Amino acid sequence: MANDEVILLDFWPSMYGMRVRVALAEKGVKYEHKEENLGEKSSLLLEMNPIYKKIPVLIHNGKSVCESLNVVQYIDEVWKDKAQLLPSDPYEKYDAIFWADYMEKVFDSGRKLWMNKGGEQQTKKKNYIDSLRMLEGILGENPYFGGENIGFLDIALIGFCSWFYTYEKFGDFNTEAETPKLIAWMKRCMQRESVSKSIAEPLKVYDFALQIRKHYGIV
Repeated sequence: MANDEVILLDFWPSMYGMRVRVALAEKGVKYEHKEENLGEKSSLLLEMNPIYKKIPVLIHNGKSVCESLNVVQYIDEVWKDKAQLLPSDPYEKYDAIFWADYMEKVFDSGRKLWMNKGGEQQTKKKNYIDSLRMLEGILGENPYFGGENIGFLDIALIGFCSWFYTYEKFGDFNTEAETPKLIAWMKRCMQRESVSKSIAEPLKVYDFALQIRKHYGIV
């Protein structure tokens, strides 16, 4: 599929966009990256995702694929010449998709940590850490969520790691102290070029979060 036209509409701090970047890198797919300004969405984004008007959007030969987990599955099915990301066993495939959907709980609880001030912060922090501990239990003693090799669930979570520092700063805790196996997994993933070159730098993400809080008057 060397002659395919592949475009990714993305926004650099998006953990959902990072999923797609890692998947494309794992498959060795060459693509054009178009950075979006979400305050002033491009006509291309509105055309290619008229329902949700959100990134990431993969445009493959003029056809759009939306919603990050759908995009990663699509990449896995289309570019079959590299290692498979989703398990071939039907139950294992279902299980990976189920836990990938669970990442929304991580997103929601993490967002409440950095986009709010004061009140019930301990409860917010507990809910977030509990969501990570749940995932740590799923990881178990495996090097990756996909077993011996990186897979769909690893890619679904890895973008969140660039936000760990931000969550820690606003929640006043240490992720490694709370979930050491998860941080060991993250460091293992970061040794892969497909990951290290695809996810955002944590301090840059933190600066972005500070700007967003200031914009909404959260001090």
